[in-house]
Amino acid sequence: MPETKHISRLRKIVGKENILTSKEDLSAYSYDGSTIWTHMPDVVVLPTTTEQVSLIMKVANENGVPVTPRGGGTNVSGGSIPIRGGIVLCTTRMNKILEINRQDLTAKVEPGLILNDFNMALAEEGLFYPPDPQSFMGCTIGGNINENSGGPRCLKYGVTKHYVLGLEVVLPDGYVMNLGGLTPKNRTGYDLSMLFTGSEGTLGIITKIILRLVPLPPASKTMMAVFDTIDAAADVVPHALERGILPSKVEFVDNFAIRKAEEATHMGLSTDAKVLLLAEVDGSPASVEAEALQMEEILRRCGAREIKVAQDATEADKFWGIRRIGVGAVFGAGRTILLEDVSVPRSRLAEYVQKIDSISDKYDVFIQVIGHAADGGLHPAVVTDIEDKDHFERSKKAAAELFESALSVGGVLTGEHGIGLEKQAFLRKAMDGRAIEIMKKIKAALDPNNILNPGKIWEDDGRDDG
Repeated sequence: MPETKHISRLRKIVGKENILTSKEDLSAYSYDGSTIWTHMPDVVVLPTTTEQVSLIMKVANENGVPVTPRGGGTNVSGGSIPIRGGIVLCTTRMNKILEINRQDLTAKVEPGLILNDFNMALAEEGLFYPPDPQSFMGCTIGGNINENSGGPRCLKYGVTKHYVLGLEVVLPDGYVMNLGGLTPKNRTGYDLSMLFTGSEGTLGIITKIILRLVPLPPASKTMMAVFDTIDAAADVVPHALERGILPSKVEFVDNFAIRKAEEATHMGLSTDAKVLLLAEVDGSPASVEAEALQMEEILRRCGAREIKVAQDATEADKFWGIRRIGVGAVFGAGRTILLEDVSVPRSRLAEYVQKIDSISDKYDVFIQVIGHAADGGLHPAVVTDIEDKDHFERSKKAAAELFESALSVGGVLTGEHGIGLEKQAFLRKAMDGRAIEIMKKIKAALDPNNILNPGKIWEDDGRDDG
């Protein structure tokens, strides 16, 4: 879409300061948090109001121009890459907290609000929004809803969809629709707000969000345990649940992450350990003290050879920093990272991690694995180099086997990253074909001209991967 009357109309809608057309600017919106796909948009538009979004969509729909919604761009499955060119509609300048209601435990926000900024504001009110994807410093609430993001707290608190009460959505033809409301109970017709939650930007542009909040837990305690086998570490959560303990977080990191964290922090970590388990309990001070003692006992019974309990919030943050360092370190381990996302039943977690080790050996590629031990969500990362054709081909085969192995143990293709471009080829193995056709019919009903994030989720013969 060169400098035409379409771009001129967009400039009139949002103002010249909110439209980007230079090659350098467009390049910044040609990729996401993955390391495989890039494709240049023709124009980037940064609206600041719902009315502007509506007008943008009307222009696009009337002229058949593709529109790719985008938030912080931290997604890692190719969902925000403009593979058909056209418009990138970025909502990061719609970033206000419109209301925090302590009485109703609700908040109304705009989609471009950064998750960490939101929780910092809530903490001042003694409130809490539990979904916590690890990109919380840069991801947006709108992006979280489009991906139905999770994070470490899923076992106790649930995922994003459990906190969405209502949405304002601009449809592909520019119509502004309000769904849901302010009440936690709402059984009025089909729950269409859930249709847009997890839709990966293919059905509408979310412009306002009503979220459910919870009171900030007054106390928490974090502990770190060292294990020599994944089997022993995987036993911790089932034993905790049997004892009636519902941890707020249980995460594990592999030996690679342990070693990288020790290089960065010199915390005295056991660099020979197979697995490091990080656990947190939260609630009232009395319940936290009691549950923490029980968790320590469970960790010992499951075979932890070393347990450390954080003495304060600062030390707890250092413990959790091990996981953050581990996630970041893998991106420095190779030129191209296939950061995957599968979820398996907790009872099959150890079995699946062993399958990952076998896949790594089979294709002679390094696979780091970090995951949510509490809910079976895993993030195996295949380290490769897209310029090394042989290694990259082996890595893609390894990634494919990661997906197929997850399905073989009763798991799913994605727990929180979405299908995007990455997992389209596997969708028919994971979903009933009739269900996919129903999804396509829903897409066609809402977006008959197929302008909104086209080419995502299911395979499309006309797709251009750039």
